[in-house]
Amino acid sequence: MTDNQEDKEAIYRKLVRPKMMFDLKKRIIEHLLVKKKYKDLSYTAKQMAEELGTNVRYISAVLHVEFHTNYTTLVNKYRIDEAKLLLTNTRYEELNVEEIGDMVGFAHRQTFHTAFVKFTGMTPRAYREKYKSKRIPPSKKNKK
Repeated sequence: MTDNQEDKEAIYRKLVRPKMMFDLKKRIIEHLLVKKKYKDLSYTAKQMAEELGTNVRYISAVLHVEFHTNYTTLVNKYRIDEAKLLLTNTRYEELNVEEIGDMVGFAHRQTFHTAFVKFTGMTPRAYREKYKSKRIPPSKKNKK
């Protein structure tokens, strides 16, 4: 971490009390992951702040200190994590990569492609091919 990053983190830590930071972190995870708000193309940090009864500065502070990232990068990480699961699940093998990108919340093919490469080091197609043999089969019902 550079001196500038440490200074910024120190400022953020002063901005948000530790208990409030912990509570906001839990609520951010609840909103983005459990409620799957990351899939909503129009969902913004401002909307999240309003729903959580706080402001964007506090949201940004928690994201910076607790997640070491910003809102857009965190949302894209969750989207890519889900895309990786869908690309390796045989239930979705008939869908093309663009359809998978749409399902996880990307509005444009290129944005999905760029984010996927950023997080995985490979294209969505290459990822799908690499893990083809390790795909998750659809659940089989017991037949008697």
